[in-house]
Amino acid sequence: MDKQRLIPLIVATALFMENMDSTVIATSLPAIAADIGTSPLTLKLAITSYLLSLAVFIPASGWTADRFGARMVFSIAIGVFMIGSIGCALSQNVTHFVIARILQGMGGAMMTPVGRLVLLRSIDKSALVNAMTWVTVPALVGPVIGPPLGGFITTYFSWHWIFLINIPIGLLGIFMAMKFIDPIKSEDPERFDLYGLVLAGIGLAGIAFGLSVAGLGLLPWPIVAGLVAVGTISMTLYVMHARRTGSPVLDFALLRLSTMRASIIGGFLFRLGIGALPFLLPLLMQEGFGLTPFQSGLVTFASAVGAMGMKTLAARIIRAFGFRYMMTVNAVVSAVFLAACALFTVTTPLLLIFIILVVGGFFRSLQFTAINTVAYAEVEPAQMSRATTLVSVNQQLAISAGVAVGAFSVESTMLYQHVTELGAGVFPPAFLVVAIISAVSAYFFWQMPDDAGHEISGRKVVEISSRKGAEKAATKKAASEGAEDARDQRLG
Repeated sequence: MDKQRLIPLIVATALFMENMDSTVIATSLPAIAADIGTSPLTLKLAITSYLLSLAVFIPASGWTADRFGARMVFSIAIGVFMIGSIGCALSQNVTHFVIARILQGMGGAMMTPVGRLVLLRSIDKSALVNAMTWVTVPALVGPVIGPPLGGFITTYFSWHWIFLINIPIGLLGIFMAMKFIDPIKSEDPERFDLYGLVLAGIGLAGIAFGLSVAGLGLLPWPIVAGLVAVGTISMTLYVMHARRTGSPVLDFALLRLSTMRASIIGGFLFRLGIGALPFLLPLLMQEGFGLTPFQSGLVTFASAVGAMGMKTLAARIIRAFGFRYMMTVNAVVSAVFLAACALFTVTTPLLLIFIILVVGGFFRSLQFTAINTVAYAEVEPAQMSRATTLVSVNQQLAISAGVAVGAFSVESTMLYQHVTELGAGVFPPAFLVVAIISAVSAYFFWQMPDDAGHEISGRKVVEISSRKGAEKAATKKAASEGAEDARDQRLG
């Protein structure tokens, strides 16, 4: 297998491990809590501490990769993630468990952006759509397959194996990375912006942690609002600082590029809506329809089936229609399938639900592939590490915001309907709200130029070939008409 296919698979495997692990413990919290002597509510700190660690350490990933080499940092990140996984499996109390999850978050924070950087520096731009397709699938499959897999392992084996299965996967990932990925590093690494890292870390941690806690209902709203406010103030100070430094950890100047701007702003809105789906759908299935966690997981796995079915067609679709038109239309189509979840009732046939989720998963996966690829269309090689960091931070905030908006919509509906328990009737407004937010992203994708990303998609080649074909046909037609005119003159 050549590197054009092997490297995306190596990166995808690591990202699948990180994406799955961030959600796999959701259905296993009661069993873990009982075993280490705490309550499931307290143990939700394990989820939020992981997200907090991601938010704090992602901004440092770009500089670290430039300074020490993307291959080395990627391999070490997998190793740190594995150590955190072992720590989770060996935890005897909630303190040990939270510390281990923070360590996992440190590894995950480096794996995601540095993995993309490895890809961008190893793959030709013309092959980037196909490569990104492989990397996009884990981000969609992981959160969907995580809960049912966690429930299955906890029910039939032991919760410890949720974390121990990462060890052989991680060892294989390190071996493959060191063997097949070239040791590329920046010739002239930039000065490390420690002050900017602190401001960005506090800002992202406050916003991401606050939104995540809001989604879990772990803390009172005033405290959540305070966390988000502190995070927002810190990020504002960071933006002011970034304008005065030559090497910011989060380079917002990249937003001047039309494709990056569309990917960040439009991608945030799209991910916010879609990010609420793995949170809302299992709750609807379990609390509204009375399915078991494992049954619910099998139904929601349909989204992953659609995502995997997309990977062979994404490059062809983008090449045929171009990024701008495809992403604009597909954002609306994906939002329609998301809104369709609001029509699910207890009497809706499971087969119909499955079909809607499979087809919706296909279009969502196609959109994610396009968003992740077009972001780098205009980025210069020297800016790639900053670009991957900015994209990864944006994704993390969007997912946290999606959970928060979904949870807030459900709680607001409960207050409006004067109910105190979750039921099927409180979920439709939440699906409609997040679907509308996702659909709004189409406006930002439409703002891209007509030829956005043509170098990556190969559409320019198609257009040139078509144009040459048309010119050739016109020339032949003109020659034919000229011959006919001459023949007519002779006959005349």
